[in-house]
Amino acid sequence: MILALTGGTGFVGQAVLAEAERRGVGVRALTRKPQAERAGVTWVPGDLTSAAALAVPVGDADAVIHVAGLTSSHDPAAFKAANVDGTAALIAAARQARVKRFVFVSSLSAREPGLSAYGASKAEAEKLVEASGLDWTIVRPPGVYGPRDVDYFEMFRSARLGLLPLPPRGASSIIHVEDLARLLLDLVDAPPALVRRRLFEPDDGREGGWSHKELAAAIGVAVGRRRLFAPHLPRSLMLAGARVDGLLRGDKARLTPDRVGYMAHPNWVVRSDRAVPGAVWEPRISGEQGLAQAAAWYREQGWLR
Repeated sequence: MILALTGGTGFVGQAVLAEAERRGVGVRALTRKPQAERAGVTWVPGDLTSAAALAVPVGDADAVIHVAGLTSSHDPAAFKAANVDGTAALIAAARQARVKRFVFVSSLSAREPGLSAYGASKAEAEKLVEASGLDWTIVRPPGVYGPRDVDYFEMFRSARLGLLPLPPRGASSIIHVEDLARLLLDLVDAPPALVRRRLFEPDDGREGGWSHKELAAAIGVAVGRRRLFAPHLPRSLMLAGARVDGLLRGDKARLTPDRVGYMAHPNWVVRSDRAVPGAVWEPRISGEQGLAQAAAWYREQGWLR
């Protein structure tokens, strides 16, 4: 089997490559920068704006896994260019190459597109996939965490200091990146009746998700802080924090006004009617286990002191 992959250099994409290697699946992965050689991977120079570049990985591939996407920006228009126009270009390349199977990684934020430009762009991209005529499956992951992640790392680092500011009260689901990678590979050749033209919201198997307080406490345990001050911040204060982060870190800011838009929403728990059929995939890594694993990796890499 040969897979065409976008986003292979990113957090989720790297986990997909590792899982593909374990399974002996060959991958053609799009990249904007030169990459080190990797077993089973053919790096293809280019990006989602180049039709010529896209034609290379999808040519005679068995399936496309579209992971690439812009998750953070101060420019709302950038989300459309990357997430909508990029998806449209990849669909066109897949159709031209007559590659039918198309697995698209969206976001749970697409469920509430009015809250953020990011969520709106993912929702619009979903519509393109649904109208593509391909044998598609859409995956809306909740919060994805694990080794190498920089977004959740901010919470681990803050918790290690004993203080973890939280959004307004609410709950969310999470999924370990290795479980998500397994799912994406499992979906490629799963029984068509179970997965084709379906939209799934996977998670770690915790019914009802995690309240923000519960997740903070679990992260505290993972970093060795059983006593943790974790206050809920109002949306107004989060927006102020986003402005400060923008001033201090510019384009590298982890908290942006757009992210505040969906972070302040109270319910990011996956829906049971959009669960992946158990015959196709089930999570293997519980939240407690995965958070401890992530914290251990951060320590090994010197990210956590």
